[in-house]
Amino acid sequence: MTGDQVFLGLGLIVVLAVGSQLLAGRLRVPALLVLLPVGFTAGALTDDVHPDRLLGTAFSPLVSLAVAVILYDAGLGLDVSRLKGHNRRVVVRLIWIGTVLTVVSAALFAVPVLDMSMSAAVMLASILVVSGPTVVGPLLNFVRPSERLRRVLIWEGSLIDPVGGILGALVFHGVLAGDRPGFGRQLGQFAASAAVGVAGGAVGACLLWLLLSRVRLSEELGTSVQFAAVIGVAAACDALRDDTGLISAVVMGMAVANLPGPDVPVRRPFFGTLVSLTIGLLFISISATVTPASLRHVVLPSLALVALLVLVTRPLVAHLATLGTDVPRGERWFIGWMAPRGIVAAATASTFSAALADKGVGGAERILPATFVVIVATVTLYGLTAFPVARRLRVLRPARSRPLLVGGAPWTVDLACALRSAGPDVLMWAGAAQERARIEEAGLKLAPGELLASATGAGAELEGISEVLLLTGEDDFNALASMTLRETVDGPVRRLRPPSANHGVVAPYTGGESLFGPGLTGPELARRYEGGARVVNRPFDGEIPAGDELLFVVSAAGRLTPVTGSGTAAPERGDTLVLLSPPSRP
Repeated sequence: MTGDQVFLGLGLIVVLAVGSQLLAGRLRVPALLVLLPVGFTAGALTDDVHPDRLLGTAFSPLVSLAVAVILYDAGLGLDVSRLKGHNRRVVVRLIWIGTVLTVVSAALFAVPVLDMSMSAAVMLASILVVSGPTVVGPLLNFVRPSERLRRVLIWEGSLIDPVGGILGALVFHGVLAGDRPGFGRQLGQFAASAAVGVAGGAVGACLLWLLLSRVRLSEELGTSVQFAAVIGVAAACDALRDDTGLISAVVMGMAVANLPGPDVPVRRPFFGTLVSLTIGLLFISISATVTPASLRHVVLPSLALVALLVLVTRPLVAHLATLGTDVPRGERWFIGWMAPRGIVAAATASTFSAALADKGVGGAERILPATFVVIVATVTLYGLTAFPVARRLRVLRPARSRPLLVGGAPWTVDLACALRSAGPDVLMWAGAAQERARIEEAGLKLAPGELLASATGAGAELEGISEVLLLTGEDDFNALASMTLRETVDGPVRRLRPPSANHGVVAPYTGGESLFGPGLTGPELARRYEGGARVVNRPFDGEIPAGDELLFVVSAAGRLTPVTGSGTAAPERGDTLVLLSPPSRP
């Protein structure tokens, strides 16, 4: 290719990747639902985006290193201490039972139907084990199932990515070792590959532990150090033995997430942006390699494999995983109807299929197109049916709001009680022991753990909240917490407005939507409450009582609309008004 064609191809891949993700975000669908057909169409219409022509032999190593970065990021989210209670048993069962049944059923089915050798069929089945939070998360955000269902499925998706990555790498090396004569030699080759990956991951984890816990690094430099360590270790492992870098990346991520000492912030905007861009580029590039000719004899058998996985394997896994637990029947069936395949499946298929085909493994050339069909079919199927299935099974989250009120002052607790009686499912959090005791005495739900860790970590305790209301007496805390939570909480994050004469450190200089009308600052609300004002509920009869300050409007369905600095809520008949009533009013 000429230099101009390379420039055009690389630029087109980047534009298509980001444009597809932007469109998916606007449509509120998983990004790969747009990325895969866009990449496939671009690859069919022009050779300029074909990665083998653009990058030549460098494409496969680059894919392997890109997957290593993605798996490292997935490993960082696996702080196993956060997986507690009955959810732990269900998630652990989903992982190991799902892995075993998927590999066995898909491999036995693929041999006769896709006309593969057993080695290629086991490789395909191992690839199809993974799901991933990048696929499950957007679907659950759209469906909004019950809080426990969301936690279980997000945890399964987060854990199965690195587990599937390790399994895929091990099976790949097992298949290569199986071509060599002698069982002892095969076992030795397999063990050597696993050992290289684990040892490389251990060395990388030790290096990162020293740098992140002993050296003072900025967020940008800390991200660069992690990126360099993952790429360097994965490349070294791959140079020693093919595709052992994936194992090392997962080991490094899980070690950094669970070892005490490393200073890895929960929010990693730059690293997250890097991973998101990598995912987009991979999907466009990989799907461009899938030609219409390669799909011609694979589509129908692959759809039959999808039917097996969706209608038989996954429901069986879900029921075995929840057997003997308190998971209701409807939730069991919904778990059995949520197993889309995602980025790791596509990337590992691209990495392993070409290498196995070069080794002459029968049917290996069908691994990538079959995986492509399974990804598109499962994401489309679950994307179109998840909401009606959840509604039919009655596992949708209640329509009423679930606000998190942060603060424990007397007026804040009074407000929470008024909101709860109006319909919303109120959750509270406070830091001081006295305030937490006051909340519990009022019979309100108290969120466990630390606020920022609970709201932003993987497997969060606060999943399912519809909005955050920061009502503490510390304006700077409210401002900083709103900046931190704004990018990690699904709903809006609002805070009390700081007094106009306040010379706080950050509060007067940060943006964000403020609560309540002009003049209703934290100190003013506390002063009025101490003077006898109270928070009350009144049905809306066409007008707001004179002298009362409107704080919230609650619809008949329990949806909460606050009065904010940018506008006043417009109540309708049948709504409930939450008002700050002056002392003279009973």
